[in-house]
Amino acid sequence: MPYTYNTPAQQDEMLAAIGAASIDELFSSIPASMQLKRALDLPPALGEIELTAHMQELARQNTAVSQSTCFMGAGSYDHFVPAVIDTLASRGEFYTSYTPYQPEVSQGNLQVMFEYQTLICQLTGMDVSNASLYDGGSAAVEAMLMAISITRRSDKVVVLESVHPEYRQIIETYFATIGTEVITVSAAEQLQDALDDQTAAVLVQSPNFFGNVEDLTSLAEQVHAAGALLVCSVDPISLGILKRPGDAGVDIVVAEGQSLGTPLLYGGPYLGIMACREEFVRRLPGRIAGQTVDQQGNRCWVLTLQTREQHIRREKATSNICTNQGLFALRAAIYLSVMGPEGMGDVADLCLQKAHYAQQQLTNLDRFEAVSDRPFFKEFVIRDKENDVNGLLQKAEDFNLLAGVALGRWYPELEDCLLIAVTEKRTKDEINQLVEVLGS
Repeated sequence: MPYTYNTPAQQDEMLAAIGAASIDELFSSIPASMQLKRALDLPPALGEIELTAHMQELARQNTAVSQSTCFMGAGSYDHFVPAVIDTLASRGEFYTSYTPYQPEVSQGNLQVMFEYQTLICQLTGMDVSNASLYDGGSAAVEAMLMAISITRRSDKVVVLESVHPEYRQIIETYFATIGTEVITVSAAEQLQDALDDQTAAVLVQSPNFFGNVEDLTSLAEQVHAAGALLVCSVDPISLGILKRPGDAGVDIVVAEGQSLGTPLLYGGPYLGIMACREEFVRRLPGRIAGQTVDQQGNRCWVLTLQTREQHIRREKATSNICTNQGLFALRAAIYLSVMGPEGMGDVADLCLQKAHYAQQQLTNLDRFEAVSDRPFFKEFVIRDKENDVNGLLQKAEDFNLLAGVALGRWYPELEDCLLIAVTEKRTKDEINQLVEVLGS
């Protein structure tokens, strides 16, 4: 970034322009009890050469995926990003443009939103999509709030324990303030006991946090019989080979869209995907781009069905979502366009085959065993019989392997278990190296 500074003379000029006598006066509205009465505890100043060297040393402490072989997953995945995505998404008209607040601001951005929505509908089997939300977690909670609004039931919602634990934390945080009970069910087989005529929605994830594929058709039948809605969080890549949730009876689909053309980026910012059935479109939060014609009969795009309080009366708003992840939605649209149905199928099949090969090789070792025999996609859980998961992960790092995610962080009963993700990028040699390192 460019080197910028303010001289004392420039500071005085700015203070004079705003009518302040000093910088301290700018903070006079802050109560004295909340002001720091001492100097900041900072090390001595460094020259530019020394400071640059110090910052580079700090940067070297980061472990970049490009320096390691990544088998970590749990919601963020090391998928291949085609070069065309960076080339197109970094064009100035996309990279620097601001999210439009009015329909006429940017036809190019609105067209991208419309094409993104169309692709998401084709991918998920749903009727309508919004122009994206913040991330997978915010999409999940917005979908549950949307279900409460549709069903007019606010007493409780049900969430399967196999849903991403951080998504469940977000939902519990939101719902703690509105009085809706969040019931967590440990397995899909126990769902029926939690359903009644006060249940607004059920949130399921498939493939779930442990990588296993859920029977969405059966779940949808149970949920609908109770008059509730089924919300499903999906892995978009899995839809290259798995049945689309819209075809299985799901009412609202959400997803983390990072795997569609966005690198890991230290955990974000990412892309929240949300789509639903057409009958629920007026309750769909966020922006929705629509296609129409102008006065001359030319095709054009507008923001339509704007459901936030900036555009309509507050009591009519369905959400306070203020913006969308336009740049990452663009990347997802480019990715889906470039891959097409055949490419998505190929990527999903490679993930499936390589993940099953890795699980088979690891469970052939005496030290490890599979935790479940359920069908899985690209992630699976193995148990370390010696109960030294952290030791295994540290040992793998010595060989530049990010071997997986320790599950004890969220599930104490699985403290001896490791969640491993295998994407299309992983080669047979890399998988064999992982097996050799963990098993040696």
